Amino acid sequence: MTEVNRLYYGDNLAVLRNEEWFPSETIDLCYIDPPFNSKQAYNIIYSTPERKDRAQAEAFTDMWTWDGAAKFDYDAILGNEGQRYTSEVIELVRALKGILDESGMMAYLVHMIQRAVEIRRCLKPTGSFYLHCDPTASHYLKLALDAVFGPSQFRNEIIWRRTGSHNSGRKFGPIHDTVLFYTRSKEYTFNKVFRPYLKGHADGYFKQEDERGRYWGNALTGAGIRRGASGKPWRGYNPTDHNRHWAIPGEILDDLGFDDTNATSQDKLDALDAAGYVIFPSDDDSDAMPTYRQYLHRSPGIRLQDIWAYQPHTRGVLYGSDEAIDEDCRWMVAHGDAERIGYQTQKPEGLLDRIIRASSNEGDMVLDAYCGCGTTLRSANRLKRQWKGIDITYTAIAEVLKHFETVEGITIEGIPRDYESAVALATRKDDRTRKEFEKWAVLTYMDGRASVHEKKGADKGIDGMGYFAADSNKTEKVVLQVKSGVVSREHIATLRGDMERTEAALGVFITLKNPTKGMQAEANASGVYTHPMSGKQYGRIAIVPVQKMIESRLRFPLPATASVLRQRKRRESSEWQSTMDLQDAD
Repeated sequence: MTEVNRLYYGDNLAVLRNEEWFPSETIDLCYIDPPFNSKQAYNIIYSTPERKDRAQAEAFTDMWTWDGAAKFDYDAILGNEGQRYTSEVIELVRALKGILDESGMMAYLVHMIQRAVEIRRCLKPTGSFYLHCDPTASHYLKLALDAVFGPSQFRNEIIWRRTGSHNSGRKFGPIHDTVLFYTRSKEYTFNKVFRPYLKGHADGYFKQEDERGRYWGNALTGAGIRRGASGKPWRGYNPTDHNRHWAIPGEILDDLGFDDTNATSQDKLDALDAAGYVIFPSDDDSDAMPTYRQYLHRSPGIRLQDIWAYQPHTRGVLYGSDEAIDEDCRWMVAHGDAERIGYQTQKPEGLLDRIIRASSNEGDMVLDAYCGCGTTLRSANRLKRQWKGIDITYTAIAEVLKHFETVEGITIEGIPRDYESAVALATRKDDRTRKEFEKWAVLTYMDGRASVHEKKGADKGIDGMGYFAADSNKTEKVVLQVKSGVVSREHIATLRGDMERTEAALGVFITLKNPTKGMQAEANASGVYTHPMSGKQYGRIAIVPVQKMIESRLRFPLPATASVLRQRKRRESSEWQSTMDLQDAD
């Protein structure tokens, strides 16, 4: 492989528009699962500032609101910023605005259309695009992708069963997601992916038997007329008369060692007949066409269709398999799922396996522009594809890094690597990116072994919480605060109060600015902590300058054990968190 696997930290639109990182026509497959909370009602997404129904306001996620940023992006599309947008895209956006007005749904669609345009640019002519979405928005998104890719490049609407049941009082239970499948051109990569037959199918079709095994007579022709050799007669049988053409199974020819690339369809049929595979119709059925012996033990199963629905309690119904129907892509269960790592919208790797096997080959480049906890990247890596992942949250990047910490050849772009880039992240104008600075600081200093607080409730002054092993039976807390602005002695006093309130043994104050002497005096006044197992002493409050954390790789010095991590997961199971193993400070 000439490429390396890459992670990008930042807004995926800005990342995708960086043509040094994402040159045109370099991606073989892109799958995205944008944030769209399918567990909630969606009445509010159609509301405008003038038409709000507060009784139905439990609906859309907070990020999809029509605000100044959404209007800026809408105007950029209509103004054809950078000549990126076709007339079809511009006219669709204008029409949607007339229907949806200044609603959350309109903000969502503007966001998605901008990114779909960049993804299409990045796809190779043989490339494919899969968009995972909720049925509430799938009809609008299909219109959007028709405008971006062209209606003729639509391939499938895949239905994936995402849960067992979801009872609703006045409608049918919503239990599926939609995956829209588009391609860059008609010359796209597509591999056949199979699942086992149902036992009833095997018993109902493969009724005949010879010395090779059980078989049935399958068609040697496909639908449609062809003008080449596949449309010509063979031994008196003319497929054109039946509006069909010869379609010889390549896997049987491979088994026979038939590798003549210049052979005609008639040559291949001769070879198949000589090997005893062709079944000729009886004299009483003179209008029929020849078939071939398809043997059960040589059959790969049934090809994937466009409904992927795990069926519980169906073990034993598949031929040659102990799995239930579609068990390879079953939904994530709430408790006890070995794959689950705590990410709210996590998808099963089996779902991505199907997509990656079908639309890419080994060595191809797979992109997930909303990579989250890295399911797509893990699946791609296991299936020997190269990959690129983008996410705007450092929590997600930290989780991906945790999984791939033993994998070589991963390049990271966008994460602060020096003090100047940390300052740039901390001083961006919007609150969300400043929060990302806090997450980056907490997870970097703790080597991922911490939960990041969202400043809600009683812990609103705490940015992170971690645990460490005091002895074999006891764990202790460490609370973390991060500041990017002016700092003073009062901040350390506040941290001491948070430590007392949460009964934390240690506190960490991470600061972008240099600490003052008064801050250090306040920290020293908090006393020392003696670790019971090692006997080492540590200041109860550590002041950590970001510059030193980056340049000297200063990290939290106390070790964690597997039992500590398990206890922390139980205590904070409701929060998204990362659990990378702690490495001692250099």
